[in-house]
Amino acid sequence: MKLKIVFYLSWMALATLSANAQATATAQKTKWFTDARFGMFIHWGLYSAAEGMWKGERLRYGNNYAEWIRYRNRISKEEYGTLAKRFDWNRINPEEWVLLAKKAGMKYITITSKHHDGVALWNSKVSDYNLTKLSGTNRDVIRELAVACKKHGIKLGFYYSHWVDWDHPYGWDHNKELTGIKDEDYDRYWQEKVIPQLRELLTNYGDIAMFWFDMWLNYKKTVVKKEQLDQVVRLIRELQPNCLINSRIGLPASDPGVDFESKGDNEFGSAYTEHPWETSGTIAHSWGYYGQENEWKSTSQLLQSLIGNVSLNGDFTLNIGPRADGSVPYEGVRRLEDMGKWLSKNGEAIYGCTGLELRAGQHDWGRITTKRVHKKQLVYLHVYNWPLDKVLRLSGILSRPEKAELITDAGRKPLKFVQQGPLTHIHLPQQAGDRFVSVIVLRYPEPVEVDGEMVAEAGFGGFPLSSSNVWENTAAYKRVKYDGLRPAHFIIDKEGALTWEVYIPEAGNYAADLSYHNHSKAPIGVQLLVTGQRLEQQLKPSGTIVAEPHSSYTEEFADTRLGQLRFSDAGFYQLTFKAAVKEGGPLLLNRVWIQKVAQ
Repeated sequence: MKLKIVFYLSWMALATLSANAQATATAQKTKWFTDARFGMFIHWGLYSAAEGMWKGERLRYGNNYAEWIRYRNRISKEEYGTLAKRFDWNRINPEEWVLLAKKAGMKYITITSKHHDGVALWNSKVSDYNLTKLSGTNRDVIRELAVACKKHGIKLGFYYSHWVDWDHPYGWDHNKELTGIKDEDYDRYWQEKVIPQLRELLTNYGDIAMFWFDMWLNYKKTVVKKEQLDQVVRLIRELQPNCLINSRIGLPASDPGVDFESKGDNEFGSAYTEHPWETSGTIAHSWGYYGQENEWKSTSQLLQSLIGNVSLNGDFTLNIGPRADGSVPYEGVRRLEDMGKWLSKNGEAIYGCTGLELRAGQHDWGRITTKRVHKKQLVYLHVYNWPLDKVLRLSGILSRPEKAELITDAGRKPLKFVQQGPLTHIHLPQQAGDRFVSVIVLRYPEPVEVDGEMVAEAGFGGFPLSSSNVWENTAAYKRVKYDGLRPAHFIIDKEGALTWEVYIPEAGNYAADLSYHNHSKAPIGVQLLVTGQRLEQQLKPSGTIVAEPHSSYTEEFADTRLGQLRFSDAGFYQLTFKAAVKEGGPLLLNRVWIQKVAQ
C-alpha cells in the first residue's frame, strides 16, 4: 500500500510540474500579445464593394452587418462575384492600413483572409473564388500586407472562417439547420478547402502571429468535429509553432489547442481573468464597410474600452472596414488618430500592463492598470470623470506610494496625497491632465498589497453597500443586475445575512440609509449590526412608481434613514444586514449607504 501511495504522489508531482511547465511555456509564447494590448482588426472583402446595399435594398433581417449581405439578401454566387469589378486597384494600398495602425498605437493587425462568403483575399490555388482571380488582377493583398507589417514592425494575424463558408457546396451556412448535412460531406469541405488554404497561409507569407477563427459556439453545438479542430491545431503547431490560436476555433479557453480567449463580438471584460484574452470590437456598428453607417463610437468610449480590458488583463482588437478602394472612412481615421495621440502620451499605462485584483468597476471615477518596473510597482489611475471637489478617492491598496504624478502635455506634475489604511485621497489641480482620459501615476517601492473585498469609497465620499461588493451572502440571495428600470438588487426571500467589509477612515458618527422595495402588504423588520450596535426598523410597503407616463410602471425603491452608528476608532468593520422576511416579502435590497455625519 505504501508503494502505491508513493507512486501516486510521485505521479501527482510530475503532473503538477508538467502543468507548470506548460503554463510557463504558454506565458512566454503569448507575452508579445499581453504586452501589446491594442491591435487592429480589418474586415475587407467582396462585401466591401456592396457597401451594405444590394439592388437598392438594405440588408435584411436586422443586424446591418454589411459583411453578411450575400447570405441575408440571398445573392447568387455568380452575381456576388461581380462585386470584384468595383475594386479600385490604382488606389488600394495595404501599407496605408499598417501606417494607420501604427499611428493609432496598435501593435498587431488581423485581417479577414477568408470571411463567411468563402472568398479568399489571396490568389489561392485551392479555389478560383478569390479576390485576385475575380478582380482580374495580379495583386495579392495578403502578401502586400505581410510585407508592410514586417517593414513597420507590426505583427500580422489572419482571420479565417473555418466553420461557415457560403461558397463551397458542403460548407456550412445557417440554412443547413433546415436541410441538414452529412458529416462525410462536411468533411469533404474541410479537407478540400479549409486545410489546404490554411496550409497556403501558413507557408507563403512569413511569420504569422495569430490565427483568429470565428466559431462563436462550442464545436459540440455545430457540425464541426473535435478531430477536425485537432487537425487544424496540429497543422499550425507544425508549420508555425509560435502562432497563437484563439478560442473561437470552437474550443474552451482551457484547451491545450487554445492560446488566448476571444470573447463575443463587442463583449468586454467583467472580471479580472488570469489567462490571455481579448475583445474584438467595432469602431462603428458594422464590421465590413457600410455606406449608411451612423453609429460611430466616440474616442472616449473606445479609449475606455481599451483601458477597461487592460485593467482586467485583456486586449482590445479594434475593427475598421475599409471601402473597396482601400480607403478608411474619415470618422474612423479621426478616432484612431486621437487614440494614437493619447497613447503617445499615456501609452506606458497600457503597454505591458495588467490590472489589480480588485472588483471590476469599483471606482466611479475610472479604472486602474499596473506593471512592475525595476522592482517597483507602477499603478496607473485612469480618470474618466475629473472630480468636482478635486479629490480622487482610491480604495483597496494597503501599500503607501512613494510618489503621485499627473501626466500632462507639459510633463509630469507632482500631486499631494493622504493615505488612511486602504483609502488614498489624491489632491488634484483644477485642470484635468487630458481631454479624454487623464492618467495619474502612483509609484510603490515594492509589489502592492491589496484588499479586494472591501467596499470602495464613492466619488464624493461615503460607502455604498450593494449587491456588487458584498463580502458574504450566507443565504445565496439572488442578485438582479441593473435593467434600465430598477437598480441592481438582492432578492431577500428567506432567512440569512449579508455582510460587507468597510474601512472607516476616522472615528465619529456615521449615518446609515437604506434603499429598498417591499413587495408585501405588511411591514418587514430589518436590522443592521456592527460591533455590538444594532439599528432596527419596520420597512413599509413601497408600492409602484410610474417610470414613463402611460407606458411603464415598476417597483419603487424607497429611501429611509436607519439611524446612526458610532465608530470609536478608524479601521475595518463588518456590517451585517438581516431581514425578517417571514413577516412578508420578498424584500428587494438596493443598498445601504454609510457616510460620516458632518460635525
